[in-house]
Amino acid sequence: MIRAAILTVSDSVAQGTREDLSGPALARRCNQLGWPIVAKAVVPDDEQAITQQLRNWADASITSIILTTGGTGISSRDITPEATRNVLDREIPGIAELIRMKGLEQTKFAVLSRGVAGSRKQTLIVNFPGSPTGAVHALDVIAGLIPHVIDLLEGRTAHSTVRN
Repeated sequence: MIRAAILTVSDSVAQGTREDLSGPALARRCNQLGWPIVAKAVVPDDEQAITQQLRNWADASITSIILTTGGTGISSRDITPEATRNVLDREIPGIAELIRMKGLEQTKFAVLSRGVAGSRKQTLIVNFPGSPTGAVHALDVIAGLIPHVIDLLEGRTAHSTVRN
């Protein structure tokens, strides 16, 4: 079973001056996919806070996938990709490339997202945009890949000869 954790990265949400819309939107979509949410948190756009939360969840093996939302743009405070790279054992660039490519179907600004994806131990970590629509769209883009990725990360490497 895929277990999800959602990390919202936002100064204003962490300070309580803005409501988190993206984290709950991702949680609803995960529930629709049958993936229980095992952890949720909000941190400011602070590299140490982001890396600490990602490490804590991945190293405790409580979740199959960590979805981050926010901090993937090009402003000076957008540091989620850098923080994520600091904790990854292996980057999986094709996932982020696919999200950006399919994101162009929604907005021309999708190419400005610097989100990354990769693994730490047996946990997949993927950065999503901070907008609820963008985050859910990005999840839908890769949802069909996630069960296979989790199987591989958890050591189930036997493959069917059926190709999709």
